Amino acid sequence: MSGHSKWSTIKHKKGAADAKRGKIFTKLIKEITMSSRIGGGDINANPRLRTAVDKAKAANLPKDTMDRAIKKGTGELSGVNYEEMVYEGYGPEGVAIIMEITTDNKNRTAAEIRKILSRRNGSLGSTNCVAWMFEKKGIINIDTGQIAEDDLMEIVLEAGAEDLQKYGDTYEVLTPPDAFSEVLAVLREKNIEVENSEVSRVQTSGESIKVKNNDKSEQIMSLLEELEEQDDVSSVSSNFEMDED
Repeated sequence: MSGHSKWSTIKHKKGAADAKRGKIFTKLIKEITMSSRIGGGDINANPRLRTAVDKAKAANLPKDTMDRAIKKGTGELSGVNYEEMVYEGYGPEGVAIIMEITTDNKNRTAAEIRKILSRRNGSLGSTNCVAWMFEKKGIINIDTGQIAEDDLMEIVLEAGAEDLQKYGDTYEVLTPPDAFSEVLAVLREKNIEVENSEVSRVQTSGESIKVKNNDKSEQIMSLLEELEEQDDVSSVSSNFEMDED
């Protein structure tokens, strides 16, 4: 699947900047709460929760905050009733956008997403207007300086990954969702540091929309970044690709 997931490769490099904006804690708490509600509060028996807790630790979320989020998810403490849903739409140049949402007020969230899209020449679409282009995958980013590509390929494929691509100074490993935690565990055992990891949607069908590195591409990236920063948006995927030719 060469050439997939361009936006995930671009956006993972922005993680440090996102953390500085202070919104990452809110998203992490929501994910821990939802993971606990769906799969229980035991990180050893709940791969999604284990991933959320690992990311929270990396972002220095206080342990007592994580514990409270888990207990709210399992019902041990009262908390906000979150819902998960998917929004689909289009950006400038007709790029497809799909967003995973975690919210306690879907009307408020829909209005805010619609406002962001409208302000940046995009629009919300109908159900399944772009969803057919994307599949859920585990995405793991690793700096190329740590290990040779062939060596990493052997490790991750044996652990259950389905693809590895190199984009500049970054390896991107793709896994089926149910193999994501196992691949991460094997990488930890091998002392291979992971820059970013998430289960998100990856383009697997349809054509990518290539846009040259100019004002148009900046407009698209600004839209995708603003959507990512919205408190209720868990992840954003797109068929946008930077045309470097």
